[in-house]
Amino acid sequence: MNVLQLGLVDYETALKLQQSLVELRKQDRIADTLLLLEHPPVITLGRNARAANLRASAEELAARGVQIFECNRGGDITFHGPGQLVGYPIFDLRAFTDEHGRRKTLGAVDYVRRMEEALIRTCGDLGIPTERVKGLTGVWTVGDSPRRHRDTEKTPAPQQAKIAAIGVHISRAVTSHGFALNVSNDLDYFNLIVPCGIPDKPVTSIEKVIREGRALREE
Repeated sequence: MNVLQLGLVDYETALKLQQSLVELRKQDRIADTLLLLEHPPVITLGRNARAANLRASAEELAARGVQIFECNRGGDITFHGPGQLVGYPIFDLRAFTDEHGRRKTLGAVDYVRRMEEALIRTCGDLGIPTERVKGLTGVWTVGDSPRRHRDTEKTPAPQQAKIAAIGVHISRAVTSHGFALNVSNDLDYFNLIVPCGIPDKPVTSIEKVIREGRALREE
């Protein structure tokens, strides 16, 4: 597998690159390829995006330097920006193997679940427990049980928050688009949208979770 670390790439350029690589992968002219990059501020609308989930006006987006693109990935609306690790796997789902090393075709749901598992393990390596949420796609932090401060008053358990989003497109068994893992990006940008069309769950980042954990330990 090829892994290309591209740094900061504007969304339109990355989209065209994916399209070119998908065609090459369909022709078996390249191996499976993973693009790792960051985007300048951009809002993307997936196939299931609803206009009501864009909270900002065109003037506000322009003032904040945020572009907006429609794309053919699954899912609703999301935001990409500096400090967020974006991964675009250009994989042939017919080239996977089972536990015995036999070639098999990976279904779309199994592919997404494997991507979620990779992100869960990545967060785990950083000491951040995460999980799936039934009926939703992506990776979420685990809410703790209520804690007691020195004054013995209970404080509410932290709300489960989304730390990684996933949206994919599959054409003739070849994948594009992929995942976005919030590392140290400015989460304020997510106030411009209803992230992934889910109004009742917040968004978080690796940096925020680690900072809050450090603050809690110092209480």
